[in-house]
Amino acid sequence: MYDWANSVHALVIVSSIFPVYFSAAAMNASAGTGIVNFFGLAVKSSVLFSYTVSASFLFTALLIPVCTAIADFTGHKKRFMQFFCYLGAISCMLLFFFTKDTLNISVLIFALSLIGWSGSIVFYDSYLPEIVTEENFDRVSARGFSMGYLGSVILLLFNLSMVLAPSFYGISDRAMPARISFFTVGVWWILFAQIPFHYLPSNNQGKKPVMNWLFNGFSELGKVYAELRKQPYLAKFLLAFFVYTMGLRTVMYVATIFGATELKLPSQSLIITVLLIQLVGIAGSYLFAWISSRIGNIYALMIGVAIWIFICAGAYYTTEASEFYLIACAVGMVMGGIQSLSRATYSKLIPENTIDTASFFSFYDVTEKFAIMIGTFIYGAVEQVTGSMRNSILALLFIFVIGLILLSRIPSQKVYRFGLQTKVN
Repeated sequence: MYDWANSVHALVIVSSIFPVYFSAAAMNASAGTGIVNFFGLAVKSSVLFSYTVSASFLFTALLIPVCTAIADFTGHKKRFMQFFCYLGAISCMLLFFFTKDTLNISVLIFALSLIGWSGSIVFYDSYLPEIVTEENFDRVSARGFSMGYLGSVILLLFNLSMVLAPSFYGISDRAMPARISFFTVGVWWILFAQIPFHYLPSNNQGKKPVMNWLFNGFSELGKVYAELRKQPYLAKFLLAFFVYTMGLRTVMYVATIFGATELKLPSQSLIITVLLIQLVGIAGSYLFAWISSRIGNIYALMIGVAIWIFICAGAYYTTEASEFYLIACAVGMVMGGIQSLSRATYSKLIPENTIDTASFFSFYDVTEKFAIMIGTFIYGAVEQVTGSMRNSILALLFIFVIGLILLSRIPSQKVYRFGLQTKVN
């Protein structure tokens, strides 16, 4: 249910309505040039979007390891999860005030929403090995992602109805439906988050806060790092995960901007495309869980990454809306599947009888955040230097190729437990 609650941010704010609104507001603020003045810095609006994502995840990557170590040591994992959840949700509500005149401050609020969303996810993910038995990791992880797709689609359909038919709701201001959509994301997020907040244990390991918790939090993080170095397959997987996530999550954040800027697609078409990705993604999550049950997690991930290589090749040559829709279907099929399978695979890789799961998942989450930061930065930098997003797509294709090679270095066999002396799934 937390996937159901927070995925509306990924869909409405990151992938559909907000990027379209951002592009329009930036165009108005720049008098049609696309070059905005961001606190005295002249920058292309699409590049500013990419750099904002990069900066947000860099900040989160530096902050989260400390928070997770403290959460594990004090036993207050859920409190940290709640803090980041409310930070992200309230930031979404504040985006209601986003206009061309408030572009600079709104970009910062958008960054805070990303920090809140990504910060809460690491604590949420860390509950998986604590509340689910190992043979169900793949299935339950996939169910979480599919619930997220379904819940976000429901809210997007409501928001899309306002965007396409504002007069039905008595709205005359063309910008108002999008701004209301941002506010509804925050309300939805907070409302449905109360379900997991009610049921998840507040102090899962029965720990009590102790003095010098900050120092002890860093000490706990150091212990986890030392343990990670003893797990050869875990280290190899994190490296491969870092590389292919660099490409996967960058596509998630820039796909709509690509369609709006490079292909000149209308906003309605872009939003419908993202809706299509979500619907296909529900089936994709379960499909990859089924594939992993037949051939193992690593081989299933390799299939997904290989498909991403073909997706990037297709996107580079895309010129028509119909081609963009076909690529969107392929993206939906593999995006949720790879994300859910990656989370489940990492849960299996964690040493048996691990207590401090939040600290272990902080490394997973930090790996992901640095991947997003570097991926979106590379995407924006290549566009800024070459002047074309298509060259940025080629850079992502190269990244996926490296990720596939790194995955191939990990043996894949169907077993029930990862560890130093066991084979790898």
